[in-house]
Amino acid sequence: MAMGPVSRKGHGRRRAPMAEINVTPLVDVMLVLLIIFMVTAPLMVAGVPVKLPESRAGALDQDQKPIQVSLDKDGKIFVDEDQVALSALPQRLQEKAAGKKGADAPQVYLRAETTLDYGQVMRVMGELNHSGFNKVALVTTGGEQAK
Repeated sequence: MAMGPVSRKGHGRRRAPMAEINVTPLVDVMLVLLIIFMVTAPLMVAGVPVKLPESRAGALDQDQKPIQVSLDKDGKIFVDEDQVALSALPQRLQEKAAGKKGADAPQVYLRAETTLDYGQVMRVMGELNHSGFNKVALVTTGGEQAK
């Protein structure tokens, strides 16, 4: 602990003020802010707003970044955040996959609005399968646990 110069001549004299700044509170506040930003930054991902169905299934393990295919309430198809026609979907997926097919193809996450017709979702899944993307996961929101 650093102290100012002490005068030994008289007992009634006060010490000179310290000229040092205590940075410990500043470091504490900065670390707390860093933690807050690290936790909240992944939650601020922009995407296509889709109301997902609920499920009790657990999350999937993944080793590489998946391709996100989304169907909104109007039936529009999006690859990541770019709108794509159904006929152009295989070509767009091949571009995203960088030529990998079969077992090497990346995971595809299919997100579809709950109000969509089952046939629309199956047409997109058929295009995914026909394009060689066999690792397709249907994304849902976490539902309540069974009692």
